[in-house]
Amino acid sequence: MLQLEYEHERDEFKRLGEVIGVGRKVKRGDCWWPVRVGRSYYNSLNQLVVEVYRSEDEDIEHNFEYGKQVMFFRTSGMDSITYLDFSATVSYAEEHRMVVIVPDNNAVQQLQVAEQLGVQLSFDETTYRLMLEAIDRVSRAKDNRLAQLRDLFYNPGKEEKFTFAPMSFPWLNATQERAVNEVLRAKDVAVVHGPPGTGKTTTLVEAIYETLRRESQVLVCAQSNMAVDWISERLMDRGVDVLRVGNPTRVNDKMLSQTYERRYEAHPDYPQLWAMRKTLREVREHRRGTEAYHQKVDRLKSRITELELRIHNDLFAQARVISCTLAGSASRVLEGMRFATLFIDEAAQALEAACWIAIRRAGRVVLAGDHCQLPPTIKCYEALKGGLGLTLMERIVASNPQVVTLLQVQYRMNEQIMQFSSEWFYGGKVQSAPEVRDRGILDWDTPMVWIDTADLDGREEFVGESYGRINRAEAALTLQTLEEYFEKVGRQRVLDERLDVGIISPYRAQVQHLRRLIRQSAALKPYRSLIAVNTVDGFQGQERDIIVISLVRANDEGQIGFLRDLRRMNVAITRARMKLIILGDVSTLTRHPFYRKLYDHIQSAN
Repeated sequence: MLQLEYEHERDEFKRLGEVIGVGRKVKRGDCWWPVRVGRSYYNSLNQLVVEVYRSEDEDIEHNFEYGKQVMFFRTSGMDSITYLDFSATVSYAEEHRMVVIVPDNNAVQQLQVAEQLGVQLSFDETTYRLMLEAIDRVSRAKDNRLAQLRDLFYNPGKEEKFTFAPMSFPWLNATQERAVNEVLRAKDVAVVHGPPGTGKTTTLVEAIYETLRRESQVLVCAQSNMAVDWISERLMDRGVDVLRVGNPTRVNDKMLSQTYERRYEAHPDYPQLWAMRKTLREVREHRRGTEAYHQKVDRLKSRITELELRIHNDLFAQARVISCTLAGSASRVLEGMRFATLFIDEAAQALEAACWIAIRRAGRVVLAGDHCQLPPTIKCYEALKGGLGLTLMERIVASNPQVVTLLQVQYRMNEQIMQFSSEWFYGGKVQSAPEVRDRGILDWDTPMVWIDTADLDGREEFVGESYGRINRAEAALTLQTLEEYFEKVGRQRVLDERLDVGIISPYRAQVQHLRRLIRQSAALKPYRSLIAVNTVDGFQGQERDIIVISLVRANDEGQIGFLRDLRRMNVAITRARMKLIILGDVSTLTRHPFYRKLYDHIQSAN
């Protein structure tokens, strides 16, 4: 199934590359054009890198991040593209600046002289190669720890546990305390199932902190860089020394200072290492085939290797937590390392094959996440139908339910907002904490509202292959509804109390259309810093006082496309603390039982 997904994504990438122009690639976030080339230099890992700057200051979120493969091109107009004859790798990416690793000085020279230069994502085979290698490794494993974990995860069985009296954590609730104790007792595997707002990260941080009282070092991974950054920051706030392997998405001084590269540069021996590397490059530039030349090069290389190993070993000796993405756990800086415990956060969003990349380094595994929220992204229907979307967390929950602890008290939402999600996805087991049960913005307000868009003068539109759908009339009504609610609350109160708003749409095209409308809206100008607009995936792990959802779909056939992915809707409706406003065509959406039940729930609550 993974091979099918790989081939589908590779072929789709090639096809889209042939039919989609530069402008569309820019709008999709897969391309910067035009770009300006900055300085080139050798980084702390002795890789030749080049700085690249996005020239157009567009409000488009890009998809460039650490480890992704890119290729450069020059243009003659928007349609005539010539690719440069080398590939590069992203080392670091910000909103409008990127640092890429290039193969040699010839590549730097090509970039410096090229006019109308652009950079785009290329198809990255590295992650697929790592996953396929991991599947091969685990399927062949025999008479070792990897084989034992594989057999346990695939077969209902009796996992082993340590026995000790429960530890007390007065600052946690009962199910959080139980989850931490179950993690500490587990010899093989433990699962922390955290529905929205139940303090999964708080629980996981506590479990890691307590594990470090028993172990010298642990490995903490997640599928995305953003999830790795989030858990890393929380651990750092708890006073844990974290070494971040890879490029943080949350670009701030706190995160950057914990990266392997920054700490490498800050090591007392680094100036000496840098000077010796520079000397070696200069010696090689004046190459002579004499015996003395070869001896000097050998001495320098030997001393450089010695210093590199000393700095590397010092960094890992100091750190209590090594954090990286699942694919990043295959980094050469982790070569040969093993850990007693591996923690995988947001495990329900990771392909099983990606989890096995990291599991090979571990003696036991702790997974945290929620398989009732965002699933892994699968682009090939045959692979999805064949079971590729079944995550390792779901597999373990099904085969070994006794290792799962469900967190049951949520601290985010008004009771009415939480109630529907609890009943549909969690068997009614999730309850609201007393302090948030009746939280609201206005007295006698209704926490959930569904505005029927059936009578609008306009329907959904398709705006380009593989790009998405928009509903212009619904987008306009979305902003009008928000303005009216601000008026009802009191515009000055919104600003004084900084009531934050999330506008969510499942469709990227609708998100970008809404962002344009907000930029053009004079009425909403004072509130722009309080309003975030994004897809469901973009709001994973976030919360807002007010959430407005534009569902877009409005047609006579009752077609709702990937709105059938109910786990995404679970994420969308559980982001709101106090007010949830849904805009959607009732006649189109309520043909599906989930949306019918949600609509009825809102109507009865009101």
